[in-house]
Amino acid sequence: MSLSKTWDGAEPVRLNKFMGQSGICSRREADALIAEGLVSVDGEVVTDAGRKLQPGQTLTLNERATAALAEGVTIMLHKPVGYVSGQPEPGKVPAVRLLTGANRVGEGAVPAEDASLPPIGRLDEDSRGLLLLSSDGVVAKAVIGPESDLDKEYLVRIVGDVTEKKLKILRHGLMLDGRQLRPAYVSRMESHRLKFILREGRNRQIRRMCEMVDLEVVDLIRVRVGPLRLDNLPEGRWRMLTAGERAALVSPAAGG
Repeated sequence: MSLSKTWDGAEPVRLNKFMGQSGICSRREADALIAEGLVSVDGEVVTDAGRKLQPGQTLTLNERATAALAEGVTIMLHKPVGYVSGQPEPGKVPAVRLLTGANRVGEGAVPAEDASLPPIGRLDEDSRGLLLLSSDGVVAKAVIGPESDLDKEYLVRIVGDVTEKKLKILRHGLMLDGRQLRPAYVSRMESHRLKFILREGRNRQIRRMCEMVDLEVVDLIRVRVGPLRLDNLPEGRWRMLTAGERAALVSPAAGG
């Protein structure tokens, strides 16, 4: 089964960088797949990893590419604040540094230092919670592919006056980067604590949504991705996804 993803940024981006940052695979894997002619842009096969994807263009991996990526592992990590999900800028610490034997919960080999485990979905440096790291292309497609309908649940502590009008706007009616957001489930848990359930993952989406209604996010934790829950996995610790959890995640009926 092929995998497609559309670039929704405002500026052109290199193919290998886009594939790495979007969680499809590592940049090294992207270079190899592109060189083998397994990647196309808007239906045209490309072999230059340095080619730039223009805003609105769609990148597609063919069946051979997704089959190769499926031969991998998936890790669930409770990411603390202060770690970045993907390829770090200078001075930033990537979340994969936490994948040590001392931080492991349960069975499973510790990934090699040069293992390719790109993040499957964003989780900002100043956010915490459930982060999936995977070399499994099928998992990537299930979580962040264009046809994915998996919801993600967040608990958010905010500063500001929460009104019913603001909650209504957050649930439906906001636009980011010139595009209408999909309806969100937003409920008040306490006076300054909200629950968000989203079916998309735009850049810093919840923080930007809150800013648009004069609310400031002071803490954000992702507690669920589809059927996977953070539960009691301690902060900074990780574990392997089980075969049953993977099957539930990639099932068409997967969800909350």
